[in-house]
Amino acid sequence: MSNFAAAVVRAVDEWSAHEVSLNDAADIEDVADALREVSPSADVSLLFVESNDEYLVILRLDQGEDLRVFGSDVAFAEESRLGALLLGEVAQPPVELAAVDLEVPEPATDEADDGDSPGSTAPADAEPAGDADLLADLGVPAVRLLELCGQDGMLPSDITAEVCQTIGCGDEVEELREA
Repeated sequence: MSNFAAAVVRAVDEWSAHEVSLNDAADIEDVADALREVSPSADVSLLFVESNDEYLVILRLDQGEDLRVFGSDVAFAEESRLGALLLGEVAQPPVELAAVDLEVPEPATDEADDGDSPGSTAPADAEPAGDADLLADLGVPAVRLLELCGQDGMLPSDITAEVCQTIGCGDEVEELREA
C-alpha cells in the first residue's frame, strides 16, 4: 500500500508541514506521539494520512492534547494494518452521510457554472467515521469535509490540498509533496 503522512502544525499563527513516518507505530498513541514530536509547542497539529489514493484519515491535537480523528471510510480499518491502527478506536457508529445535509449554499457569483459545484452526494459505499467537525474552527465545517470526501473523482490528495488551502497551509503541503 502506498501511504503519505503529512503533519501540519501551527505555532504563533504560522503553519509548517513535515512528512511523518508511521512505519513503527504500534497503536494510535504512537501516532499521536509522532505528531506531538513534530512541534511540541504547536497550538494546532494536524496529520493527514492518505492511503492508496483511496482513503484519508485526519488527526488533530490541540496544544498536544485531546486527539480527534476523522476517516473518509471505515473500510480502511478493515483493509490495512494502518487503517485499523488509525480508525480502530474511532467511536462508532460512523458518520451517516444520509443524515447530513450535504447541500452547501452556492456563493452568489456572476461566473458560469463549471459543473463542479458543491452539494454532490457521497458514493453509496463510503462510510466516513469519527469527528467530521474537527476542522470547523479552522474554516472547514463538517458538511464541507463530508462533501469533499463524498465527491466522485476526489482523491485523498485532492481533499488534503483543498482543506489545507482553506486553512492557510496549502503552499507548505504542496512544497512537502514536491520535495
